[in-house]
Amino acid sequence: MSPFELVRLTDSENEVRITVNSLEDSDFWEAEIAVTSLFVKGSTLLMLSRAKVESWRQALESLQLGHDIIWMRTDRGPTVSVHLDGERDCPDIVVEDESISMVTVRIPIALEEGWIADHQARVNQFIKQI
Repeated sequence: MSPFELVRLTDSENEVRITVNSLEDSDFWEAEIAVTSLFVKGSTLLMLSRAKVESWRQALESLQLGHDIIWMRTDRGPTVSVHLDGERDCPDIVVEDESISMVTVRIPIALEEGWIADHQARVNQFIKQI
């Protein structure tokens, strides 16, 4: 199957994407997290499991209730945080890759209304395909 864009947080200048590279029937899927802004561009691979996908669904529910989230907090691999009330009057997305590259990137992204519902639909579509 073709790649699946599970996460796409974007505005006119900044973007955080998580693309699942293969949807083969498996317990784990190789994915790429990519961060792009006018200042920085980078990516890293990560492994997604059913538990991580389900935790993303739960994180979206928390975001819908107005709570900040930290997703994939582990001692290995990247972590994604969403701070709804960022420093620049829009959400801040923080991607941390402390276990491999030791890099943390904080990007303000002026997300469009309905972005949470869009991501809930994405995760539901992904779950139907696996």
